[in-house]
Amino acid sequence: MPTMTAPFTEQLYTYGHSSELVSLGGRPFLHMATSGGLDANLAPAAHPYFYSGFPNEPMSVAAGLLVVAKVSRTRYYVPPGMLAAILRAADPVVTSSPQGLRFESFSACCGVYARLDVAADALDTEFQASGVTNVDVNPPLRQALAGLRPGEPLQLAVGDDGLRVRTLDAEAVEEKVELPRRWLKGFCEVQASASTVALRHELGPEDARRFIRSLPRTSSTGSVAWATRGARSLRLASRPSPGAVCLAGPERLRTLEPLMRFATGLRIYGRETDSGSLPSASTWVLDLPGARLSLTLSPDKSRGFPGEGGVLHEVAGAAAQDDAGILGAALAFEPRIDLHRLGGKTGLRIPRVADALAVLASSGQVGFDVAESGYFHRPLPFETGDLLGAHPRLEGAHKLLSLGAVAPLDPSAPGAESFAVHSGGTEYRVHLREQRADSCSCPWFAKYKGGRGPCKHVLAARIFQRDSNQTNHESECETE
Repeated sequence: MPTMTAPFTEQLYTYGHSSELVSLGGRPFLHMATSGGLDANLAPAAHPYFYSGFPNEPMSVAAGLLVVAKVSRTRYYVPPGMLAAILRAADPVVTSSPQGLRFESFSACCGVYARLDVAADALDTEFQASGVTNVDVNPPLRQALAGLRPGEPLQLAVGDDGLRVRTLDAEAVEEKVELPRRWLKGFCEVQASASTVALRHELGPEDARRFIRSLPRTSSTGSVAWATRGARSLRLASRPSPGAVCLAGPERLRTLEPLMRFATGLRIYGRETDSGSLPSASTWVLDLPGARLSLTLSPDKSRGFPGEGGVLHEVAGAAAQDDAGILGAALAFEPRIDLHRLGGKTGLRIPRVADALAVLASSGQVGFDVAESGYFHRPLPFETGDLLGAHPRLEGAHKLLSLGAVAPLDPSAPGAESFAVHSGGTEYRVHLREQRADSCSCPWFAKYKGGRGPCKHVLAARIFQRDSNQTNHESECETE
């Protein structure tokens, strides 16, 4: 996985050999080939070697890995007139840390995010090093994993070194895939969404199996159901209500079905809702023996996470980008991120730490685990720059500012919160409020009501307000 460079349009995965499941000493040996990644010192490696050991629960781990790989090959929504094969499947990302192994992937439409977490105490580890890379999960490997028999131990090796099963007849497997920008933006938006949800429902294994198997296998575009507590267990409703969790394109959740025979429980995370709530992303955490599988679904199956724009407020300011550099140096390789400890280490206040984390997340560096209720570090080998190119609305906001298109409605009022923004020959009215409940008179806001992040007019007004307040503060300091 090379360092991000312009035009940042494609990524070359190079594997020294194909991943494979073979028999060594009569026991299954799963060797997963990796592409270049970063080690604990954030140094690039051509084919890093991160882990060797035995999962305590090989069957559930193998099944979970198959689900993560399946998500990366699946397009849950095909836009009209578009062939599903236009975007090829990418390979799962694996992170190795003292806390265990984490496998992640996005669907081809980027509307479903899957993550398999295998905790360190569920692994009999022979060798472990911290790092992050891509792993090759090819068709023969998937077929072999599916054929794993109960009771068989499974040795798992992630990376290339002397344990390589084949050396003399190994072939380089080079695969060009679509640009990783969608995954990077997806990682960014998923962590933004996950950090705003809370646990709403818990199901035991039997109720979880019953609920998943009751879901429809297909639904119309734009179909949104709401998971709500019924008289005996969870059920689907057609309208939101207090405590309900959005389940857009409910058939997408059936991705968990192959794992239900291992399930020990299902936890459902969503935003606080009432009868007037709009669709929002939700996270479903399936507890397994020795692992857990998290599935995050976008608010609509026709909407991929890269287009949500939920972090644009945080990454809009130059200060947040400067703070991200400080934070990135302080993080090194931390599997869990403590905001308060980072604030003390860097001297930044907690809101500034959160905004800087959003900037790091824009290049896939930071994720959020709802089960642990905390951030984790995923140091992919990409820079945190190119935010304007990655976010067209942010680019549009800066263009409006450069044209002088933003002005307070009442220039004499200190701390102006209402603005006129001239764009495309039309004047839009923007009102900034506490808790970022902003509004704009543009068609974008009328359609989404802030549900897909701020429009470029709100962003421009926010940046204008922030810069004006900073200028006024500096002037007051000079006067004193």
